[in-house]
Amino acid sequence: MIYIFLFLLSLLSTYLIKNIAIKNSLVDIPNERSSHSIPTPHGGGIAIALTWFVGITYLYFTDDINSSLYFALVVGVIISVVSYFDDLYDLSAKVRLFAQALVAILGLYFLGGLEKIDLVVFSIENQILTNILGFLIIVWFINLYNFLDGIDGYAGSEAIFLALAGFLLFSGTHFLVLIVAVAGFLVFNWHKAKIFMGDVGSTLLGYNVAIFTIYYQNEGTSLLVWLVLFGLFFFDASITLFRRFKNGEKLTQAHKKHAYQRLTQIGFSHDKVALFLIFVNIILFLIVYYIENLLVAFFISMLLLYAIVKFIDYKKAF
Repeated sequence: MIYIFLFLLSLLSTYLIKNIAIKNSLVDIPNERSSHSIPTPHGGGIAIALTWFVGITYLYFTDDINSSLYFALVVGVIISVVSYFDDLYDLSAKVRLFAQALVAILGLYFLGGLEKIDLVVFSIENQILTNILGFLIIVWFINLYNFLDGIDGYAGSEAIFLALAGFLLFSGTHFLVLIVAVAGFLVFNWHKAKIFMGDVGSTLLGYNVAIFTIYYQNEGTSLLVWLVLFGLFFFDASITLFRRFKNGEKLTQAHKKHAYQRLTQIGFSHDKVALFLIFVNIILFLIVYYIENLLVAFFISMLLLYAIVKFIDYKKAF
């Protein structure tokens, strides 16, 4: 019953936020880097955040979520609030980075740090090194999820996939909360989108994925599992950043060179790109589910994603 309530909360909140945004002209105006063609309300991520925090707080008071995981996830409210003001006022990069660093430190604190990094053939157990890497994972995941939120239904579909995969693998009810929180928003975000998520939603989702990665590594599951499941976003953002750096481009400048953006440029509609995302994610889940050696699973998934990028390169040059 709680999940029906949370879905309706997300759905109705998104609807209200959409109408308020339209009334107050809080819309994204298309420009040469946009993937949409008409002014569209933003801030729908508020509904995701509201539903998410209500849901996991309910789990906390019913003893249905680990307390350390709960407090680490609740820290995400900071990045959501800062990102909301960034959506409104375009905050400086220093303010955004400070907020990301703060939540990374607090998240690691509540999780008890990143105890070790298990890479199957060897593990890293030096606490200074593991926590530095844990910090970088959180900051990078926050940003890369934000980078990949650019077309209708894409970021929302990824979140629902990750939550569903997490539930199938680990059975945590917090994953069900995330599914319904995003699903209510996605009703209004599927092509053609009536509202966008905004940084308030995308940065929170990236933070959550990072916390899941670290928490389950501490519980004994190699972080390679989440790197495979999150592989499409992780690979696209990472290889695009590397290629832009190699080309001498200004990395802080907005662009349209991510694989999903180039798919839309060669004629794929937003919903077809989102469906392609779902198809690839199903393959990634099957890889991590059926291949016992996680290092082998990781390399196979990266080869698959590299092949997809090269195919897109053939259709639309980088």
